[in-house]
Amino acid sequence: MENNTSLQQQLLEAGVHFGHLKKKWNPKMLPYIFAEKKGIHIIDLNKTVDYLQESAAAIKQIAKSGKKIMFVATKKQAKEIVTECAKRVNMPYATERWLGGMLTNFNTVRKSVKKMQSIEKMLADGSADSLTKKERLTLSRDKDKMEKVLGGIAQLGRLPAALFLVDIGHEHIALAEAKRLGITTFGMVDTNCDPNKVDFAIPANDDATKSIAIITNYIVAAIAEGLAERQASKDEEESDDNNNENEARARRLEAEAQSEAGRGGRGRGAAPAGGPGGAPKRRTPAGGGNRRPAGGGAR
Repeated sequence: MENNTSLQQQLLEAGVHFGHLKKKWNPKMLPYIFAEKKGIHIIDLNKTVDYLQESAAAIKQIAKSGKKIMFVATKKQAKEIVTECAKRVNMPYATERWLGGMLTNFNTVRKSVKKMQSIEKMLADGSADSLTKKERLTLSRDKDKMEKVLGGIAQLGRLPAALFLVDIGHEHIALAEAKRLGITTFGMVDTNCDPNKVDFAIPANDDATKSIAIITNYIVAAIAEGLAERQASKDEEESDDNNNENEARARRLEAEAQSEAGRGGRGRGAAPAGGPGGAPKRRTPAGGGNRRPAGGGAR
């Protein structure tokens, strides 16, 4: 409980509890509102802590399973914070503007990403040197423009498993696309939004940079934890595989040694029987010397 109290204290200091003006509220946010003060709604931080922890646990499992979580925040206050956080855990992000169809028309967007990467390659390996100065400049400008919008999803080979949105009202297009594709959604929901529109709503002030930073950092810490656990279990599996391999190799060698010993035992028995019996030497490998004295005895 102490941990929750300190988290609540941090959220309070970051101003996560400040909602919008009463006249701008969405009635569906009623369960998450603690009180009204000077015409402004105050968010219940007990609820924020509960929902934040629930969201973090769910997002950690997604990261642990090796799937991608995409961060979406095109608001001025959130851009830098979210970009930096997403880069820290190597997750895709959209912080400049949301391209319509970034998810629903993913294949076309991937083509644009590939085009951007091929321009980058041309400029880097010198194959653009044969072009005129003006053409090179145009290419460079195109690349910069694309980099701005598509840079965050350059490494995204397939659709993400989840979206984390700052201000679900502002990012309504991204939210609608995710819903259409059945992608799990997590979002910071202020008092002017409908919390039922996202799968995991975190009631919080989505306008203050401090509030955005504390919530996003908490989510990113959960993702980092999930990734670390995934890596640990991978390493464990590898060491188990190696142990199994070593055991199998040891068993194989043991079996070979035993069969060698068995063969060696028969060979040793053959020498005295064949030698003194005066059996011709070339018959010894075939075991002829061994069989004949035994057969003679029986007859």
